[in-house]
Amino acid sequence: MTAQPFDPGAAASRATEAILHDTLHGTHRGVVVDSPPGAGKSTLVVRAALELADAGRPLMVVAQTNAQVDDLVLRLSEKSPDLPVGRLHSSDSDPYDKALDDLPNVRKSSKASDLGGLAVVISTAAKWGHVKVDEPWRHAIVDEAYQMRSDALLAVAGLFERALFVGDPGQLDPFSIVGGEQWAGLSYDPSGSAVTTLLAHNPELPQHRLPVSWRLPASAAPLVSDAFYPYAPFRSGTGHDDRRLAFAVPSDGSGPDQVIDEAAVSGWGLLELPARYTPRTDPEAVRAVATVVRRLLDRGGAATSERSPDPTPLTADRIAVGTAHRDQAAAVRAALAELGVTDVTVDTANRLQGREYDVTVVLHPLSGRPDATAFHLETGRLCVLASRHRHACIMVCRAGVPDLLDAYPSTEPVQLGTVVKFPDGWEAMMTTYDHLSNHRVTWRP
Repeated sequence: MTAQPFDPGAAASRATEAILHDTLHGTHRGVVVDSPPGAGKSTLVVRAALELADAGRPLMVVAQTNAQVDDLVLRLSEKSPDLPVGRLHSSDSDPYDKALDDLPNVRKSSKASDLGGLAVVISTAAKWGHVKVDEPWRHAIVDEAYQMRSDALLAVAGLFERALFVGDPGQLDPFSIVGGEQWAGLSYDPSGSAVTTLLAHNPELPQHRLPVSWRLPASAAPLVSDAFYPYAPFRSGTGHDDRRLAFAVPSDGSGPDQVIDEAAVSGWGLLELPARYTPRTDPEAVRAVATVVRRLLDRGGAATSERSPDPTPLTADRIAVGTAHRDQAAAVRAALAELGVTDVTVDTANRLQGREYDVTVVLHPLSGRPDATAFHLETGRLCVLASRHRHACIMVCRAGVPDLLDAYPSTEPVQLGTVVKFPDGWEAMMTTYDHLSNHRVTWRP
C-alpha cells in the first residue's frame, strides 16, 4: 500500500478540532496542549476564546507578559470586532499598548469589577494573582503555560472552573530569582512550570500536540525537532521549494557574504572564527555579527514564501540578532550603530521567545568560552535562538565547541521524580553544532 503524502494543513486541523472538542465538551477540568515553535499557539488561543464566547461561556485569559496580553487583545479584535473584550491592567503610568485605545470593543481598567459581564477578560498572571471574585469564571485559557511558574498558577487557580493550557515545552523554563534545587522532583515545586506541576497532580488530563510548525522552513524543522522535541516530533508546514531567499547584490567573497549565501541556499550558516578564549563581549565576534547584518541589508535581500508570490524585501525589521547575555546584546547594538544600523531587533533568548523573523543572526552561547556552564547549556536557550526564523539562521561562533563539550560532559545531578521530556543541553548543543558544521564558513577577520 502506498503511503499517503503528509498534509500539514489537514494534520493541524485534526489536532485543533480535537483540542476544541475537549475544551468545549470534555469533562476534565483541564486540557494541555504542547506546541512546537511557530505552530500557531496564538491562533489556537484566539479561536478557542471566540468559540467559548460564542457558546456564552464567560472566559478569562492568562498570559505571561503585557506584550502577550496586548497582542491577544489585538488579535481577538481583528477576528471579531464586535466581541466585548476586557483588558485588565496594572496601575502603572503606561500599562498597555496605546493601540488598544482605538478599539471600541475593548474596555480597559485596573479593576476586575469594572470588566464584569464582558465575554472575555485578558490580563497577565501577575495581575490575576491579586484579583478576588465571588463567582469564578467558567473557563480560562493560560497562554505560554510553560513560561508560568506553578506558584503563579496556584495564585489564580481559584478564579476559574476549567482551563485550557497552551505552551511550548521546548522554550526556556520559568524565570526565578532564587534557586529551586531544594524543591526539584517534588510535585509541588513552586519554581517548576505550571504544566509540569499540573500534570504531576492530574496525570489523567487530556494532552494534545500541535504537529506542524508554520514558522520554521523545511530546512530547519527536522533539526529543531530532532534536537529539542524527540518525544514530540513535528514537521514544517512548507516544502523545500516553498520559500526562497535571494540577493540582488552578488557576494564580495568575504566570510560574511559566503555564510549569507550558504544560509540562503540551505537555511543554515555557521561563520566560524579562529579558536580563542575571549571576554563574554568578544569584540571580534560582535563585529562579525554586526557585519553579517550589515551585509544582509546592503545586498538587497528579498524573501519569497507561501504567503505571497511576490518577493518581500528583507528589511531591518525582518532581521533579529540573538544572544545569551544582555551585555552581549548591548555590544551588538553598539557595533550595529557604528555601521549605521538601528532598526534591527537585538535581544537575549529570553526576550525573543514567541517572536518571528525572516533571518536571524545568533552569537553562539559557547563562542570563546573556557567552560560550558549549566546556563549556557540550557536546552531552552539554544532552542529559542535556533527557532525564530522563517528562512535562514546564521550562527557566529569561535572554533572549538566540540572540544569544549568533550571537556565538559554533562554533570547536572539527576533529581528523583523529575520528568525528563527532552535531551539535556549538552546533547542538544552537540546535535545542532554537528549539523551547523555542514554549513561552515571559516573566516579570519
